Amino acid sequence: MEAEGRVPEPSLSQPVPAGGGGAEADRSLGVPRGVREPLVAAAEVLALDDEEDDLEVFSKDTSLAEVNSFSPSIPISLSSMTNQYKCEDEPELRDLFITVDDPESHITAIETFITYRVLTKTSRGEFDSSEYEVRRRYQDFLWLKSKLEEVHPTLIIPPLPEKFIMKGMVERFSEEFIETRRKALHKFLNRIAEHPTLTFNEDFKIFLTVQAWELSSHKKQGPGLLSRMGQTVRAVASTVRGGVKNRPEIFTEMNNYMETFSQKISVLDKIAHRIYKEEREYFNEMKEYGPIHTLWSASEEDIADSLKGVASCIDKCCKATEKRMAGLSENLLPVLHEYILYGEILMGVLKRRDQIQSELDSRIDGLANKKTENYLLIIQFSEEIGKLEDKVECANNILKADWDRWKQNMQRDMRSTFTNVAESNLHYYEECLATWESFLASQRVDLHVEKDSEDLSNICA
Repeated sequence: MEAEGRVPEPSLSQPVPAGGGGAEADRSLGVPRGVREPLVAAAEVLALDDEEDDLEVFSKDTSLAEVNSFSPSIPISLSSMTNQYKCEDEPELRDLFITVDDPESHITAIETFITYRVLTKTSRGEFDSSEYEVRRRYQDFLWLKSKLEEVHPTLIIPPLPEKFIMKGMVERFSEEFIETRRKALHKFLNRIAEHPTLTFNEDFKIFLTVQAWELSSHKKQGPGLLSRMGQTVRAVASTVRGGVKNRPEIFTEMNNYMETFSQKISVLDKIAHRIYKEEREYFNEMKEYGPIHTLWSASEEDIADSLKGVASCIDKCCKATEKRMAGLSENLLPVLHEYILYGEILMGVLKRRDQIQSELDSRIDGLANKKTENYLLIIQFSEEIGKLEDKVECANNILKADWDRWKQNMQRDMRSTFTNVAESNLHYYEECLATWESFLASQRVDLHVEKDSEDLSNICA
């Protein structure tokens, strides 16, 4: 049954009793909140639980590809929306596997760029084949991200690595840079594949399946310049008008959380890079320190074995340090940097939600200030406001559900990352300790053997 009414509060913080509203609910000729009596009608609208701050989850039957908060084709009914989206973590069998590998350099008369092979294996029925192999350049990944943001403005789209320079790297086409970017692009696509809504996006499917020339043709079918300028003008106008009047408290809390989160994760990232830099300097010193003992042993026959033993221990510790550095650069640093980018993305998502809210507030104020007795004009304005109310409600529900999912993933990633770092450190120190303890034990044996030899010599004398 399709519910056509709207709840009176845009925050959706009040649970809606089941069984109310439905097709019988009347819009009171579409007159907006504050001008008419509140309607108690949206029986199937998602609600935020007062005690647990936990959103009721969506059904998983279909995706939200058609639910675009900026699209005029958004359904007025909210009950259809509630059955399209689900952000609940439950065990599922994966049916989409993506690998990004085999970077290739391309040199033309006007530019030099890198392409990556994207391999896809799937058992989904909407795909014509079970395996695909295409090549994509960085600009193609940027296009996919922009399309996802356009279709799902209040979903949290995974971040892409920066276009030119990544932290700690200066050469754009160095092997290290290309490999770091490849890993980030691989994670980007797999984050999308694991998302309960983004994974069914049509542009994502096109990105994975069509050849390069087909993708270029498809990219030209995007929104025109005037359309993009219109969205930019609306965003600027929303900023000029100031803060949102009726922003639900939950989104203010999200904004405050992300400001604190971004600050903390940035500090962690800086410290981690400083530790990595100091570790590399220590590693370089160790590489010079060991051979000195070996050279020294050639001129000190009496302690040559001890000097060679020290050199061997330093060499083993040097290799352990190199392994530890690799763990930091491959496991810790990329995760911290990814969540720095997530901070920027989430602030952008919250701003887009506020733009929708601001547009609704502006229309309501415009109707309240409009001095007219033209009943048809009032109805026209009220219907426009009714559609905007539904857009706000959709945006709120989508963002709240995706926020919960993102926080769960973030906490899992952080817990796993820091646990791995702790285990790596423990293994590193145990390995170095065992190396030096073995050396000391051998030296004690040698001392005892030498002392016994001296005692025997004295007795014989």
